[in-house]
Amino acid sequence: MSSSGLLEDLVESLRCLPGVGPKSAQRMALHLLQRDRDAARRLGETMIKAMDKVHHCQQCRIFTENELCRWCSDPARLSSQLCVVEGPADVLAIDRSTSYRGKFFLLLGHLSPLDGIGPKDLGLDLLESRLEQGGIDDITLATNPTVEGQATARYIGDIAARHGVQVMQIARGVPVGSELEYTDGGTLAVAFAQRTPLS
Repeated sequence: MSSSGLLEDLVESLRCLPGVGPKSAQRMALHLLQRDRDAARRLGETMIKAMDKVHHCQQCRIFTENELCRWCSDPARLSSQLCVVEGPADVLAIDRSTSYRGKFFLLLGHLSPLDGIGPKDLGLDLLESRLEQGGIDDITLATNPTVEGQATARYIGDIAARHGVQVMQIARGVPVGSELEYTDGGTLAVAFAQRTPLS
């Protein structure tokens, strides 16, 4: 099969997606070109709009098109409770699987000095600013049960302690080394219901 420069560019562009290797990217590109060009056009247009209009919520850093995300702007959610998570998928998993009715704060990663990821990269200056303003009674740390996730939780626990905020950590029914995004809803619900003080 002869290939054009644009086809090669399309295949290479699709490889930026997680878990998509050269063969999968080629299969996707050929499918879009051969079977569903209208869907491909919609996908391209939607991606351009999303890249231009989706940004971080000013309070919690979750992706949104508005100044505040749907969780921060919901008056029914408890502003006195804050759940700290590593990734956007963790927010969705907790919201879908638990009875948690507080607000969220998104780190977009975890502390990793070897990779050059420090507190400012995680927005911890913004988190501390929110704690200084008052009104938050307790924080639930729902970081992943990895070494980096635990180190990040400890760091945040120290910040919260300086401001007199109670810190809880979700129970570890979640397997060590796994990520919340891939944990089943039942396990996550139990872990959240049995959260414990950070020791």
